[in-house]
Formats: sequence, structure tokens, C-alpha cells
Amino acid sequence: MTALSSLFLSHGSPDIVIADTEAHAFLGKLGRDLPRPDAIVVVSAHFEAGGVAISGDRSPATIHDFGGFAKELYEIEYAAPGCPTLAERLACMMRNEGLAAGVICDRGFDHGTWVPLHLVYPDADIPVVQVSVDPHAGPAHHFRLGRALEPLRQENILIVGSGSMTHNLKEAFAAFRSGERGATTPAWVAQYVDWMDKKLESADLDALLAYRDRAPFAVENHPTDEHLMPLFSALGAAGEGWRARKLHSSCDFGVLSMNAYAFQ
Repeated sequence: MTALSSLFLSHGSPDIVIADTEAHAFLGKLGRDLPRPDAIVVVSAHFEAGGVAISGDRSPATIHDFGGFAKELYEIEYAAPGCPTLAERLACMMRNEGLAAGVICDRGFDHGTWVPLHLVYPDADIPVVQVSVDPHAGPAHHFRLGRALEPLRQENILIVGSGSMTHNLKEAFAAFRSGERGATTPAWVAQYVDWMDKKLESADLDALLAYRDRAPFAVENHPTDEHLMPLFSALGAAGEGWRARKLHSSCDFGVLSMNAYAFQ
């Protein structure tokens, strides 16, 4: 069996589920283009914990962890099953790599998980396990986390890093309030995204791990960097000699890059 590619998906604003955008159309088609996995492991930017936490619920709830959107968004439920046995196995894999990890329960699907999966796999019939990001750790930690997950790709388990290529909420909220979903992308976003694209294309891991010091306008695009950390987990899961393939490029509200990549 050919190993599955690991993915990085920019999940953007929660209402991408119901909005008519390029990213919505891309995610809605993606599941038809991918092999059907037996399970999905999502490293979600909205699941924050010290060390590595792994969701172990058998039937996770859907968390509507946002405010100010249309009523219909809060009525969406993503009823995919969890997989406690896979969660326990992930924790063991992490600990074998020297990472502090544990399984927790009563942790539903946050919108970093269910928003993209609702579009990619709308039938919600594939088991899903969530893995946390550590907001106090950097790219190297999350790359190492991904490396611990790498063997799963050979078992038809899809590894998804769900975050955002850019994530300046102050600027995004200003555009959201003004209704400028199609706002022009400013230079400070475009230059940063272009730098990231080029470093991913050239597989320049050293530059990527040091993105906060090397990338133009890194801090402006990520005032806090938890939304980029799932990218490094997806990279790590691709193993040695990884190569990036850009699957999608668009920008929501002018400042939320919705870029998505596959790593093999």
C-alpha cells in the first residue's frame, strides 16, 4: 500500500462551511480526490495544551468555539466517531519519541477539526482523533510531533495539520465587520506567503523552522504562532526527503491565506 500524503489545511474563518468561497469549493472537492482513509488524525491549532494531549472520546461532541456568525453555523454537528484505541496508541508513540503525552476525554471536535472535515468528508463516517498544539513550544517541537506520527501513513491513516497560513485576527475581524471578504491582499501578507511557498517548494527545512526570524512580516501574519504549528507536524509526518505540493491558494478577507499543501 502506498503511504498517504500528510496534509496542511488552512481552515480560515468558521463560516467557510457555509460561505461561497474558493477555499470552500476546494475543500468540498478534496475528499473526492483523496484515497479514503481508515482513520484521520488532526493536529488542530484550536486544541492547545502543554506537551501533547490526544482526544480519547468514543463519540466526540461538536464544539462551536466562536461567536458572531450566522445561526445556521451553530446548528452544524459533525458526528464522526472517535477512536480510543488509536488515541492510546498515539500517546504511546509520542512517549516513545520522548514527548510528554496523554489521552484526555470530554474533548469534542473544535472548529479547527470539524470545519474542514465537514467539507472534505461530509458523511462523518471516518474515525477522527485530535492532537493538540503546545502554544509555548515552537516549530521544532511540532515537527518532532509529526515525526512520531509518520508510521501511521503506511496504515492508511490520514494525518492532517489544521491551522492557517496566516492568522492576524485583528486585521481579519476588521475586514469581517466591513464585509470585505474579497478585500485586496496587502503586500505584507503576499510577501510572507510567497516566502513560505518558496521555502516549502525547495524543502528548506532550516529556513522554515526559523520562519519567525527569517520570513518577511512573520510576526504581522502570526502575532501568536499556534496556527502555523500544524504545518510543521504535517511536514514531520512526511518523513525524510519530504516534498511539498501546493493543493490550493486563495485569500479570505484579504489577510487570511487559505493555502493548502500535501507532503509526501
